[in-house]
Amino acid sequence: MEPVKILILCTGNSCRSQMAEGWIRYYAGEVAKVCSAGLEAHGLNQYAVRSMMDAVIDISRNKSKTIDDLEEKEFDYIITVCDNAKENCPYFPGEAVRLHHSFPDPATATGSEEEIMKVFNTVRDEIEDFAFEFVHRNIRSLIPDDLDRLLSQS
Repeated sequence: MEPVKILILCTGNSCRSQMAEGWIRYYAGEVAKVCSAGLEAHGLNQYAVRSMMDAVIDISRNKSKTIDDLEEKEFDYIITVCDNAKENCPYFPGEAVRLHHSFPDPATATGSEEEIMKVFNTVRDEIEDFAFEFVHRNIRSLIPDDLDRLLSQS
């Protein structure tokens, strides 16, 4: 069986879409091919990397990329995680299910390092809840039985 192809879009592919990619990949495992991109490439935000690492998800090797950088052009799901990406999402061929959930942009956080990390961790946790729910509702039936049992217990 071919993996479910999922694209997560945001404006700059530096924070929210990268975190969503990490969480959906974590919960879906081998049954999904997950990638993220932005309307622009702003570089991988190091606060996002640290926040995800605190949750034991390593996104440090991810690259910030644009839609033009994607090898895959047809997806089963296209998820926008900010309003700008939703409003400016280009056309993708195929019958992709389009979903939208706007998360606050943690890159706009100001203050001490601790205050900035608190904002990133809050958004990370919101994205985790969304990712878990997305996998549970949309691709759970494709997950091997042993992992499915673990998801059911959560």
